[in-house]
Amino acid sequence: MNKYVVILAAGKGTRMKSKLYKVLHSVCGKTMVEHVVDAAKGTNPDKIVTIVGNGAESVKEVLAGKSEFAFQKEQLGTGDAVMAASDLLKDLEGETLVATGDTPLFTSETFNNLFAKHNSSGNSATVLTAKAPNPFGYGRIIRDGDGNVLRIVEQKDGTPEELAVDEINTGVFCFNNKELFEALKQVGNNNSQGEYYLTDVLEIMRKSGKKVGAYEMADFSQSLGVNDRIALAQATKIMQKRINEEHMRNGVTFIDPATAYIDCNVKIGNDTIIEGNVVIKGNTEIGSDCHITNGSRIVDSKVGNGVTITSSTLQEAQMDDSTDIGPNSHLRPQAIIRQGAHIGNFVEIKKAEIGENTKVGHLTYVGDASLGKDINIGCGTIFSNYDGVKKFHTTVGDHAFIGAGSTLIAPINVADHAFIAADSTITKDVDRYDMAIARGRQVNKKDYWHKLPLSKDKEWE
Repeated sequence: MNKYVVILAAGKGTRMKSKLYKVLHSVCGKTMVEHVVDAAKGTNPDKIVTIVGNGAESVKEVLAGKSEFAFQKEQLGTGDAVMAASDLLKDLEGETLVATGDTPLFTSETFNNLFAKHNSSGNSATVLTAKAPNPFGYGRIIRDGDGNVLRIVEQKDGTPEELAVDEINTGVFCFNNKELFEALKQVGNNNSQGEYYLTDVLEIMRKSGKKVGAYEMADFSQSLGVNDRIALAQATKIMQKRINEEHMRNGVTFIDPATAYIDCNVKIGNDTIIEGNVVIKGNTEIGSDCHITNGSRIVDSKVGNGVTITSSTLQEAQMDDSTDIGPNSHLRPQAIIRQGAHIGNFVEIKKAEIGENTKVGHLTYVGDASLGKDINIGCGTIFSNYDGVKKFHTTVGDHAFIGAGSTLIAPINVADHAFIAADSTITKDVDRYDMAIARGRQVNKKDYWHKLPLSKDKEWE
């Protein structure tokens, strides 16, 4: 049986109070609508159609290559939204799942279970339901004695007996595709909102003798719809827990999983330890046997095996095996730290490669540079790469020694086995085995204190 998925993503989401369209808000590194589309892809559908309206071009850009699109000119309800896909779907044999783009927590497993239940029951329509701890505000599922769905009763329309039901409509449905579009033609808008409701299709099908059923999923939390920032935070917390538990099942240790924020696309190897208050985002890859301590932030970076990151920030950077950094250091874009290198505290590296076993101990800036292996960079060294107009490159060869407090003014080349004396300002190339000393001669001015105005009021203590 062919399978199709329709995702409703045309609404603006006024309650979000945002310039960003609702379905484009992110949950753990992926927009809400991407979460829904990716869950739908897990059912191996023959076609995914996303209904767009507000922010159509932005939604299309995010989902490019993942979905076809249909445009809803006016937001006239869920029935009208699904009808927008008529030209793409109405004549096709098969089953159609309908979901909304603001429900990012549904899994492929749940969607597959819904398809399976719909197919095995011979239903024309199957509603995905759940038992809600507090069903207030949700549409209630009213069944007959055989478990068939009679109707969905909204909060404002229910009797006390109906509102006592705790089985709720999650907003996800599975339909016989051709019967869905035939029924949609009969949906009216004689209601307080003047809209065409998808839920009316169930009543139309039932009255025509077709079978309407339900599949109750066990995990109510998946049904959370995001309409405001409070729900967005709730969805993020649930997704964060789901992601961290999956990593733990794969052999990652979390010291405090409740405070470790990991995006959904992050990969982490086994026997890595993640402490609390760590943020790992984007397409970051972290190897095995790493230790990432409290307060670290890693974005779109690649970290090898056996790496220690101590309270530091990595952004679009790379750390190879057996390296370490921190505390309080920063790898900016295009920083590459080769195997065995040490980056100490209060070090900033940008667009620079640090060679194998090179040590950049502390209080140093390395920008636009290539450093070889087994180099020692002394405390307080500055690679001065910017002249106010252009940026220039510095190269330092293997086994070089850069003394503390030095400034290397690019463009410059320091050869293998060269030495830079402490507190030197280097503006010329340094050859192999040479030492460069560039500092002013020390001069002591005798009795200078007594020439100062202060000296008349205060003597040495």
